[in-house]
Amino acid sequence: MNATVARRRANYGGRAGDGGRAGAVASGFSRTDWFASWFDSPHYHQLYAHRDSEEASRLIDRLIEHALLVPGSTVLDLGCGTGRHSRHLAGRGFDVTGIDLSAESLRLARASEGSNLRFLRQDMRLPFRAGPFDHILNLFTSFGYFDDPSDHMAVVHNIATALRPGGTLVLDYLNVRYAEAHLVAAEAVERPEVGFRVTRWSDADHIFKRIVADARGASAPVEHVEKVAKFTLEDFWFMFGLYDMTIDAVFGDYSLTAFDEEASPRLILVATAR
Repeated sequence: MNATVARRRANYGGRAGDGGRAGAVASGFSRTDWFASWFDSPHYHQLYAHRDSEEASRLIDRLIEHALLVPGSTVLDLGCGTGRHSRHLAGRGFDVTGIDLSAESLRLARASEGSNLRFLRQDMRLPFRAGPFDHILNLFTSFGYFDDPSDHMAVVHNIATALRPGGTLVLDYLNVRYAEAHLVAAEAVERPEVGFRVTRWSDADHIFKRIVADARGASAPVEHVEKVAKFTLEDFWFMFGLYDMTIDAVFGDYSLTAFDEEASPRLILVATAR
C-alpha cells in the first residue's frame, strides 16, 4: 500500500463513508504546483504529441463495446486536457463536459465546443460545477499529482458526489509495479524545434520524471518535473470504499485485457457509485 494512503487509513481508523472532511480540504491550486505550470507549457504538448485523437478514439470505442459507457448518457471527462477523448465521446452521442486546470489545454479544446460538448476550467480538488453524471472518466494518469493525501481523497469525494446512483467511474492509471520494473532512467526525445532530455526515478511514495526542454534558438534549457503517487489496486479499493464506490472491473491496457500486476502497463478501473 502507498505510504500516504496507509497514513490516511490510520487517520480514518479504517472507517468508510466519511466524505465530509476530504471534501472540505482543497482551497485551490498554486502556480508553484508542478502540474499548474507544466500542463500549460508548450513543451508538454510537444512531448506528448504522439498521444493523439486516434488513440483516444480506440479506447472510447472499446469502453462502449464492453458496455461500460452507454451512448446518450452524460459524461464528465475529468482532466480532459485538449479534449481528445471528449470530442470522440460527443461524436458518439454522449453529452460531455470536460474539466481541466490548464488554460492552454482548454483554449485548444474549446475550438470544438458544441451543443453536447463544453469545457470548464477548475481544480479537480474543488466540488465540480456541473453534474450529476452517468459516467466520469479520468484518463491518461490524471490523478495522483498532489503532495497532501487529503487532496487525493477530496478528488475521490468530488467524483462520488458528482455521479448519479449507479453511475460509473473509469479511472486510467499507471501500474506501479510494471512502471518501476520497466523504468527507463534516461532517454532523449526529439520533436520538431525542440529536444528533450528525460530522466526517471522513484522513492517510497512517488514516481518522478524530469524533463529538460532545449528549444532551438532558446537562450537556456527549461526544466519541468512530473510527480505521480505510487497508488496500487489496494489503495484504490480503500479510497473508493470511503465514498461508497465499488470496483467492478480491472483492465491492464487500452485493449481492455485482464489486469496482471506483473505484466500490465496500465491499471484501468471501473467503479460504481452505490
